[in-house]
Amino acid sequence: MFRFEDPVYLWLLAILPVLVLLRFFVLRQQRRKLRRFGDPALLKALTPDVSHWRREVKFWLLLAALAMLIIMLARPQMGTKISRDKRSGIETIIALDISNSMLATDVAPSRLDKSKMLIENMVDNFTNDKVGLIVFAGDAFVQLPITSDYVSAKMFLNGTEPSLIATQGTDIARAIEMATESFTQQDKIGRAVIVITDGEDHEGGAIEAADKALEKGMRVYVLGVGSPKGSPIPDGEGGYLKDNTGQVVMSALNEQMCQDIARAGGGAYIHVDNTNIAQERLDKELAKLQKGDLATVVYSEYDEQFQAFGVLAILLLIIEICISESKNPLFKNIKLFKKQ
Repeated sequence: MFRFEDPVYLWLLAILPVLVLLRFFVLRQQRRKLRRFGDPALLKALTPDVSHWRREVKFWLLLAALAMLIIMLARPQMGTKISRDKRSGIETIIALDISNSMLATDVAPSRLDKSKMLIENMVDNFTNDKVGLIVFAGDAFVQLPITSDYVSAKMFLNGTEPSLIATQGTDIARAIEMATESFTQQDKIGRAVIVITDGEDHEGGAIEAADKALEKGMRVYVLGVGSPKGSPIPDGEGGYLKDNTGQVVMSALNEQMCQDIARAGGGAYIHVDNTNIAQERLDKELAKLQKGDLATVVYSEYDEQFQAFGVLAILLLIIEICISESKNPLFKNIKLFKKQ
């Protein structure tokens, strides 16, 4: 396999056609000036040692040498060792609840921040797996399509806030349905939908959505974040959200709802608190899923090939130097055929 280590330098090749056009205009100006000076045929007779084709050859040799030098800068390489191996992994779609109730602080630093840390730790344990991210509240949308780019996954995760969705509420069913449509079409691979929520489902239909996901071969795991005792929701201004009667809104974890969804989806319910137990249980559950084998071809070693282009550049420059612009006086009187 052939490649360039620094292909950005190849943009310098755009200079070559510019130099060709510049030379064209310079020669054109020279011809105009010579016509003003005298008759072209007479000038040619007065300068018999001048060779126009030699100048052309020297120019193109220099241009070719410049091209070789630019290619050298791009560091051409050739793959010399091919390794074929199989990598196994699973596909995971995370459905993260970002409704206002996830701002409650019964789990430190908050339900949402704790969820983010859990997801980040989970991604750190991935190797050949793929992950996607869906955020939901009263509506749901794909924050990150399924990918093996873990750096992007963490970047998109850090940007999730309740303000991303204007419609408040908790539509778990919509999140699960969207997750089932976000996997790849690869066969024989474990697929998991991980719903992270406090279980306050306002729309209904979540159990039915989980059951349909299981029928398609996708297991639904539910991570319940928060305390069943309830906690007030910060309003961002130092106080707490209140209802229409002026009472502080208390948000409690609905464990029964979370357990029912996980049971219907063939997965497991995991309670997330201020310990690391939830992280350990989740990793063990995901380890049970079937890992699909992916055949890959890897060019593991590359040899530098710039030396060959360097030698060509030197040869072209040597040839250019050896060619003079005027005819050699030692050979100008040699005639192959004698006139009769």
